[in-house]
Amino acid sequence: MMSIDVLETLRRIGALKQGHFLLSSGRHSDHYVEKFELLRLPVETQRVCAAIAERFDDRPIDVVVGPTTGGILLAFEVARQLGCPAAYAERRTDGQPGREIRRGTMFRAGNRVLVVDDILTTGGSVQETLQALAPHHVEIVAVAVLVDRSAGRVQFEVPLIPLATLEIDTYLPEHCPLCARRLPLVKPGTTTTT
Repeated sequence: MMSIDVLETLRRIGALKQGHFLLSSGRHSDHYVEKFELLRLPVETQRVCAAIAERFDDRPIDVVVGPTTGGILLAFEVARQLGCPAAYAERRTDGQPGREIRRGTMFRAGNRVLVVDDILTTGGSVQETLQALAPHHVEIVAVAVLVDRSAGRVQFEVPLIPLATLEIDTYLPEHCPLCARRLPLVKPGTTTTT
């Protein structure tokens, strides 16, 4: 089996960042994993996807499914390496919360599905993907992620297989030690500091 240290790879390419970050939850953190620093590098993405695919060499997978946005890139590459189709769980078009499988994707009852995502924090996008798959009567083999940022706190009804586990402290803004030190607050995905 190929040995890859995903956290070292993320550090080396600048995807594991240190600073003072405003998370989408509204909480603050001193670390942030910027998945697009990895996903814009095809060779590095191929290497981490190989580490996922190798974990399923001995189990038949019929389809690899990933949630938008980063999960679709990983799902495509893992599916390519496993020699099967990929599918994508996208935001619903009817304005309702959750995700749906669209674009003419069809499953056979009993298809063995691997769900792949990038950074697991709360598990929301994976849970929405699992819910989108439920009407299709497929067998979910496992959920594989690059990094489990929940440090094992998030669980699903199927096995969770992270390539790396990382516990990152978060703080309410009113209790943030980084704010107390007056460090600039950065909202990831932007160049905005507050």
